[in-house]
Amino acid sequence: MSIGLDTSVVLRLLTGQPAADARLARARIERAHAAAEVVLVTDLVLVEAYFALHYHYGQSKEEARSHLRRMAGSGIVTVVPPEAVTALAPAPGAGLADRLIHARHRAEGAITLTFDRKMSALEGAVRLERE
Repeated sequence: MSIGLDTSVVLRLLTGQPAADARLARARIERAHAAAEVVLVTDLVLVEAYFALHYHYGQSKEEARSHLRRMAGSGIVTVVPPEAVTALAPAPGAGLADRLIHARHRAEGAITLTFDRKMSALEGAVRLERE
């Protein structure tokens, strides 16, 4: 069996707040691992957690990405699609949400059509321009 983590659970795990909820979340994750359950975190949860960490918890964008990268690389969770992990890497240009959108398209074998100049610089993205 697999379990998928909601943003609220990811935030408790990353921030430790509120403490009682964080302990409960940790205990459930430990039980999941003991039972060989796969613990999933989706790209949608990553982007929600990123914005919550930045706007509600006062973390810089880089700090938020760093926390999410550590979680994604911890071996405790499985990020889906796996291509989303690369979107967490520090990089100039397109923002995290755009990178996650692009990663999802790539996972599906699709190109990304965009009007956004920064997003169009990503490999496999095509900028629509007026002729």
